[in-house]
Amino acid sequence: MVRLRLAQRNGAQGQGTASTLLQSPFILPIRGSGAPGSDVAVKPTEQKRPEKKVFSWRPKFSSKSSSVPSPPSPEQPEPRVSLSESTTKQLIPFDQLFAALPNELQVEIVASLPLSDVLNLRLASKSLHALVSLNEVPITRYHLDHHIPAYAKRLYPLPQGRSLNFHYLCGIWHRLHVAAKLSHLICQLIVREQLLLNTEEKRRQYAPQTERMRRRLIPILFTVFHFFETYRKLHLKYMAEHDGVGLSKTPYTVNPIETEILKIYDDRTLLRVHEAFPLVLWAFCRRLRPPSYVGRVERSLRGYLKERPPDEVHVAVLCLGGMREVLRIWEVKGYNARRAAVDAWYESTLHEQPAELQPEPKKRRGMLGLKRKKSSFNVGKTHEPHQEMSVARGKQPDSLVFHTSLAAGMPMAALSKDEARLLAPDLPILQRIWLETAETMILDRKIVERPTQIHRNAQVFTDLISESGIDEEDQWLYGTTSPESVRPNLDAIEEDPDE
Repeated sequence: MVRLRLAQRNGAQGQGTASTLLQSPFILPIRGSGAPGSDVAVKPTEQKRPEKKVFSWRPKFSSKSSSVPSPPSPEQPEPRVSLSESTTKQLIPFDQLFAALPNELQVEIVASLPLSDVLNLRLASKSLHALVSLNEVPITRYHLDHHIPAYAKRLYPLPQGRSLNFHYLCGIWHRLHVAAKLSHLICQLIVREQLLLNTEEKRRQYAPQTERMRRRLIPILFTVFHFFETYRKLHLKYMAEHDGVGLSKTPYTVNPIETEILKIYDDRTLLRVHEAFPLVLWAFCRRLRPPSYVGRVERSLRGYLKERPPDEVHVAVLCLGGMREVLRIWEVKGYNARRAAVDAWYESTLHEQPAELQPEPKKRRGMLGLKRKKSSFNVGKTHEPHQEMSVARGKQPDSLVFHTSLAAGMPMAALSKDEARLLAPDLPILQRIWLETAETMILDRKIVERPTQIHRNAQVFTDLISESGIDEEDQWLYGTTSPESVRPNLDAIEEDPDE
């Protein structure tokens, strides 16, 4: 009987525990839950809660029942990296790591950046501005050795008595950028006007030849930039030495100013530029013509009311404004807008604009004609006139930001009206710029034996797109190393919708 009662009692307990295990859900014991045998009351609405997946650096601890760690397997040993060291290394910002480096390493890192990034780095903070401004010499030397082509350094050597600075480096890069952009635009014009490749598929097939032509035109246009820049400078010097008497009143067989400039160029440069110079003149003159060659009736129907500008305007743009002004006018979209830009530049350069024709500045007005009341904070304060002028121009004499070499300005800046009026009547004829003097000098130097050996028109075009001699040309143009040629921002150059 006793054994029967014990068996019944054990059976009843087993059924009770089984029923409780079937009804109660499994709960993971986290952060020291109760004993395994303790009953947990669970509400019916909280039986299933989605577990939040949050990334955390804190490790998950097991329960008290599983507090005994399992021995690590010999195949997967645990890494012995402390959590504090890894987090402290990741929390240190980059600027502090860069500031902890020695000054020599900082300058070497900054010098390896592109020039535009180096100049923009000065805007980040005062410490970076001081780092860049005080180390112009090593940064400039690095860029001259690694990024500036040899032909640019031959035409613009460092003047004696001057140290390397950003003004010298940025001047060369500015000229290279203008030459590269004009080279791309001239290639587009040749493909569209001369080769008549009007579809995208034809242009894609002709892309290798276009790239070779663009690459060869960059040194040529860079030399043309140097020619017009030096011509304007020497022409002003000639007029000052002869008491305002120019070349138009002086008899000569060969232009003396052009002769002095062409002596700078070596034989190979002189011949290559002389052969491609008519192509450059044709491209610029074609850009200032209406897009249609048909008569006045069709041009009037299309809205091209103005004719091409006279040759005097072309010569003034080339000799007074230079290749930078050519690029600025070229990039104006639409023939009418481009023609108006040429007239506006010519009038502003040589003629004074009447006061009644000058547009009045627009007054800033508030909503519904209500004006803001002026603050009385500055009332009673006096400012010196030169200090106001410097602040208006953005130049503060007490700031380190404006005491740099770049304050000297860009190359071939705009002339004053007196200088422009002095040079304009004495400029040469468009068809005689460079050509007569260069051909005479080529024959005197015996670069070629006869004038018929100078390549013209189709022969020049064939030389620009040919595959032969590229490696030897790169060695001569770019030096021992052959970096990528200066490329303009092709995304910013779009086709003219009116043409």
